[in-house]
Amino acid sequence: MSTGFFSIPYPKNEPVLSYASGSKERALLKKALEDARSKVADIPMYIGEQEVRTENKKTLTPPHDHQHILGYFYEGNVSHVEQAVNSALGAKELWANLSWENRASIFLKAADLLAGPYRYVMNAATMLGQSKNVYQAEIDAACELIDFLRFNVHFMSEIYREQPESAPGIWNRLEYRPLEGFTFAVTPFNFTAIGGNLPASMAMMGNTVVWKPSYSQIYSANVFMQILKEAGLPDGVINLIYVDGLIAGNYIFDHKEFAGIHFTGSTSVFQNMWKTIGQNIHKYRSYPRIVGETGGKDFIMVHKSANAKEVSTAISRGAFEYQGQKCSAASRCYIPSNIWEEVKNFLMNDVKSFNIGPTEDFSNFINAVIDEKAFDRIAGYIEKARQNPLNEIIAGGTYDKTKGYFIEPTVIVSKDPSSVTMCEEIFGPVVTIYVYHAENFEQTLELVDNTSPYALTGSIISRDRYAIELATQKLRNSAGNFYINDKCTGAVVGQQPFGGARGSGTNDKAGAKVNLLRWTSLRTIKETFVTPTDYRYPFLDKD
Repeated sequence: MSTGFFSIPYPKNEPVLSYASGSKERALLKKALEDARSKVADIPMYIGEQEVRTENKKTLTPPHDHQHILGYFYEGNVSHVEQAVNSALGAKELWANLSWENRASIFLKAADLLAGPYRYVMNAATMLGQSKNVYQAEIDAACELIDFLRFNVHFMSEIYREQPESAPGIWNRLEYRPLEGFTFAVTPFNFTAIGGNLPASMAMMGNTVVWKPSYSQIYSANVFMQILKEAGLPDGVINLIYVDGLIAGNYIFDHKEFAGIHFTGSTSVFQNMWKTIGQNIHKYRSYPRIVGETGGKDFIMVHKSANAKEVSTAISRGAFEYQGQKCSAASRCYIPSNIWEEVKNFLMNDVKSFNIGPTEDFSNFINAVIDEKAFDRIAGYIEKARQNPLNEIIAGGTYDKTKGYFIEPTVIVSKDPSSVTMCEEIFGPVVTIYVYHAENFEQTLELVDNTSPYALTGSIISRDRYAIELATQKLRNSAGNFYINDKCTGAVVGQQPFGGARGSGTNDKAGAKVNLLRWTSLRTIKETFVTPTDYRYPFLDKD
């Protein structure tokens, strides 16, 4: 029984390790990579207390070395979705009634396990399974996931502390209940941290979860599930299943007890989910919470006053880190004519200097895209760009999937600001640049705002404060995360809550208190100490 108002250890962002040559962490990570490659992992589904294996055994391979088998997972069917839902519902009462500080301690322990004994195991799993270089794995699979766990516990405690005022003779209280029913987490391949945060943030607030990760992220998702189990997460609170998305959705969205979805993925999939939920709205016990982050066509807008080297660095990092497979990656850039040649020279030199290859070689800045489907889609966009006479490919444009799904970082210069690669989400190492007349800054801001249906991230690079203010105002609705004099990626938990609007999602800001509030259902309790015994009010008295 709780007997006090408990203070949570104040969270601080997890330090990013350097993995410099000769460092302890470099040696430990190399060892973890060797260990992972030397084994063949056997990865079950986790439904309640059971580790579930099926006859449908699927291979997991590194995107940069698709001949090597990392392990196997077991694909489920609708019966496993049903089992997972029943498990979540069965675990609900005990978990919802567990005191919040005991829930908090599980996730704080998970953060410490990840920061300590599991750090290199998790980073190695992300590097091999998702083809992230050491730095991209460290900032994602280690630091960001640790930050999500610690900061969300802190946010949870702040939410519970928020209570209403009480008039004399009355005590008002707010109870932050979990949602009634079970919740559903659908997570993407590109961020191990998102894979962990979406189910964990719902569970933290007392909900039980069915979690369906991308098949391309199962290798690292399995590590996170092991961490949660070691941290003491009870069976059935988070049920990890590997089932086709349509099969899972058809069952879950038809269930009376469906209470909410936490989603990161494509806009079209999310919109279809929302449509299905709307069509089934009469079936549910409560109106489900729908939270989604769904991608972007992110921009870098440059003013004529900008420093050319700063611009080229922002493009090189913003467009090509993790092969452009970030929903925040720079995909379209607007460069003024007065500095274009200088930016171009710096950018070309950067791209030429990129080393491309497997993640196990720490000198490689560029690795493989996630799978053959993504490879073929991205290559298709490059070929479409090549066929357009208004486009010029000034760097890259080649690709090879013989050993791994490698696409050379590609820079397209387009004279048409409405060309396909300026408008459509590519999700790969391709950036398109439109060079505008240096005096048409304000008109180009209008172009930036109207080109894309998305509104996730964007940046302005300028040394002119008036131009910065104008861009910030004109692009107010163009990005949920807006950067000044920086690339348009790199949000940090607790510092820059992440999410966008328009076609980019519901903007419920992962890494902020507002997101956790979505997974609660408030009950107001008013207690009157001296209860009235006469219905009459004073105004009824005669003069």
